[in-house]
Amino acid sequence: MRLTRRTQTLVLITIVLFISSSLYSYANEIEVKNKDKDRYTLLFSDKIYKKESNTHSVDSILMFKELALFYAKKNKAELACEYLEKYIKSSLDVAFIGHSYFDSINSSSSYVKLADKYHKKLDFWWILCLYVGFVGVFISIVLNFRKRSDKIANLLMSVFLFQHSVFIINISLLPTNYEFYLPHSLYLSTLFSFLYGPLIYFYFKRVILKYRFVWLDVLHLVPTVLLLFLLLPVYSLPVEEKLRIMLDDKRPYITLISDVKLISLLVYMILVIRMYVKLVVGNSLISRVQHNWQRNIVVLCSIHIVSYVVYNILMIRRVIDGFPVHFQIISIALLILYISYTAFVYPSIFGGGLRMIKEEVQKELDKYRKSGLTETLSIELKEKLLFLLNQEKVYMKNDINLQKLAELLNTTRHNTSQVINEHFNLNFFELINRYRIEEAKKLLKSEKDKKVNIIDVAYEVGFNNKVTFNKSFKKYNRITPSEYVKS
Repeated sequence: MRLTRRTQTLVLITIVLFISSSLYSYANEIEVKNKDKDRYTLLFSDKIYKKESNTHSVDSILMFKELALFYAKKNKAELACEYLEKYIKSSLDVAFIGHSYFDSINSSSSYVKLADKYHKKLDFWWILCLYVGFVGVFISIVLNFRKRSDKIANLLMSVFLFQHSVFIINISLLPTNYEFYLPHSLYLSTLFSFLYGPLIYFYFKRVILKYRFVWLDVLHLVPTVLLLFLLLPVYSLPVEEKLRIMLDDKRPYITLISDVKLISLLVYMILVIRMYVKLVVGNSLISRVQHNWQRNIVVLCSIHIVSYVVYNILMIRRVIDGFPVHFQIISIALLILYISYTAFVYPSIFGGGLRMIKEEVQKELDKYRKSGLTETLSIELKEKLLFLLNQEKVYMKNDINLQKLAELLNTTRHNTSQVINEHFNLNFFELINRYRIEEAKKLLKSEKDKKVNIIDVAYEVGFNNKVTFNKSFKKYNRITPSEYVKS
C-alpha cells in the first residue's frame, strides 16, 4: 500500500526528530576535549561513570583518573579530590597528586588535606631526626672497633643503638610520606621490637657483674624468632602489595606487636632498675663517670618507655595524631645523642675499667693545673687526709663520700679531689676502696683459723654488699676473698 506524500513527510520528520533527540541526549553525557592532545581525549561524565562502572564495562582505574581531571578542570575541588584519592589507591601512583593538572584547585582545603596525606614533605625537624638516626648507625659501627675493650658489652650496646637508630629513621618516613616512595620500609624496624629489653638488660649484667652468657639465654630470643615467622609473609610481598598496605593504612598485627613490645619493655626495664638500684647506687667501687653513664642510660630508657606507652595508647589506637610521634622520636633522639656523645667524650667507658680510671685521673690533673690550691695547703691537706685514713679509718663508714671527707678536712670538694689525684694518683673511690680492701685482708688473715663470715667482714670495712666487695677484692688481689682465706 502506497503512503501518501503527507504521510511520508510526517514519518520523515518523526525520524529526524528522534535522531536529533538521541544525539542531543548523548551529547549531554559526553564531552569531547581537543585542546590538549597529550591528555585524555574523552572525559566521561559522572552519570556515565556510575552507569558503566556498575556493569564493569569500563576500566575503573582509568575512570577515577579521568573524573579527577574532569572535576579539577571544572574547579570542583571536593569531587576532584575524591576521585583523585580513589585513583591513587587503585593505581598506586602516589606521585600523580603533584601533577600540574591540579594547579587550579591546589589552594582548596580538600586538595591541601589530600596533598598533606600523600605528597612528599620535608622540613628542618625531620631532616634533624634523619640526621640523628644516621649518626646513631655510624656510632653503632664505630663502637665495635674499640681496642682494649669489653667486646661483648660493646656489641650489646652497638646493637641497642643501631636498632634505635633504624627505628627513628623508619618512623620519620611516616609523617614525611616518604614511606610511599620506599615501600620496602614497611615494618623495617618492627623485627627489633622484642630485642630492646634483652639487649639493655644483658648490657647492664655484663658491665656490672661481668656476666658470661649461657645457652639458656637464647630463650630471650624466642619472641623475636616468632615475630620473624609472623612477618616473613609481609617481608616477602612485592613492592606493589606493600604500597597497597601503606595506602590502605591497615597494617597487619601492628596492635598485637605493639602491646607485646610494651610488655617486654616494662618487664626488662624493671629488671634493669632493680639491678641498678641494688648494685650501682651507693657502690663506691664504680667511678663517677661510670656511675653517671649507667644512671643516665637508665633514666633515658625509662623516658623512652613512657613515650612508647603514650605512643601505643594514643597513636596506634588512633586516639590522636602527631604529638605521640614527636614525643617518641624526641626520647629516642636523646638516647642516641647521649650514647654518641659519651662514645666521643668518654671513650674509656667503652674501653675497659683500668684505662678509664687512668684517663679520668689524668683529666682531673689537667683541670687542677689552673686551680688556686697552693702547694703548702695541698701538702697540709694530704697530711690531714692520711691521718683520717690511717688513724680515724674514715673509709670504714659505709656512707662516706667526697663531700663528707671534704668537711672532715675543713676544705672544699674541689680541693679534696685535687689532693687525692695529685698525691695518690687515684680518684676518691679508688682511694677509699684500696684502704677498705687492705683492712679486709687484715681481718681475714687474723681470723684465718676461725670460721670466717665474709659478708660480715665486707660490712665491717665499709662495703654495702657482698657482690661489690668480691669485685673490689678480686680487682686488687686477682683472687676472691674465699680463695684468699684458703690460700
